[in-house]
Amino acid sequence: MNDQSKAFTMEMDKSGSVASDTVMNPHKVTSRKVSVFYGLKQALFDIDLDIPDRAVMALIGPSGCGKSTFLRCLNRMNDTIPDCRVTGEIKVDGRDVHDPDLDVVELRGRVGMVFQKPNPFPKSIFENIAYGPRIHGLARSKSDLEEIVISSLEKAGLLSEVKDRIHEPGTGLSGGQQQRLCIARAIAVNPELILMDEPCSALDPIATAKVEELIDELKKNYCIVIVTHSMQQAARVSQRTAFFHLGILVEEGSTADIFTNPTDKRTQDYITGRFG
Repeated sequence: MNDQSKAFTMEMDKSGSVASDTVMNPHKVTSRKVSVFYGLKQALFDIDLDIPDRAVMALIGPSGCGKSTFLRCLNRMNDTIPDCRVTGEIKVDGRDVHDPDLDVVELRGRVGMVFQKPNPFPKSIFENIAYGPRIHGLARSKSDLEEIVISSLEKAGLLSEVKDRIHEPGTGLSGGQQQRLCIARAIAVNPELILMDEPCSALDPIATAKVEELIDELKKNYCIVIVTHSMQQAARVSQRTAFFHLGILVEEGSTADIFTNPTDKRTQDYITGRFG
């Protein structure tokens, strides 16, 4: 085992998250032969990937390798990009996300997303979280809505920090707090799957640690897929890791195996810093 692999093993031993999940939960997401085209350019090539429930799947690989493109397939965010075409099959809980009878708004309620840069609405903390439950009709009364907001803030580990300024603008929070507010906003609509596209890349180390702690807590109840440029972060927070390169899924497996005993030389080269 090389020095870098030993370092990753130490990261995983410290977090305890990888070793504790020797038995994976049933698959929440299945994808078969998923390809993505932007006009004539193909960005993803025949991706087959199963994602377990109540666990964290990390997507790693160099910039432009297709990991964020794949992530956006799961809630059909690619539909918003002109000339983008997705082929193949993606199922969430056995239902094809491209089923013509499936309401895309409903799908995006079931599949929440947290972006790279915190993007709170220019509204109060309360209204940021209340927005989703309102449009999805999840609250029958004002007291129901208040309960959802408080519960979401608590799940996001933010309630104790903002309870005295819940009606103040969300944009007044620190960067790390804003990102946790966005996570609270995502979980307020009771999603089954949470997508995170490099959620810590704009945060300082202390804020990053808080978000990672939150991810570790949320995996008990949610399926989480995280795109990260940080291999150390993938080692700390995920139980499964998928390595993408040039639009191809090179290999996928337990995070421990991917980082310490990869089967493909490209994975080994990326992890040891030879490219990427």
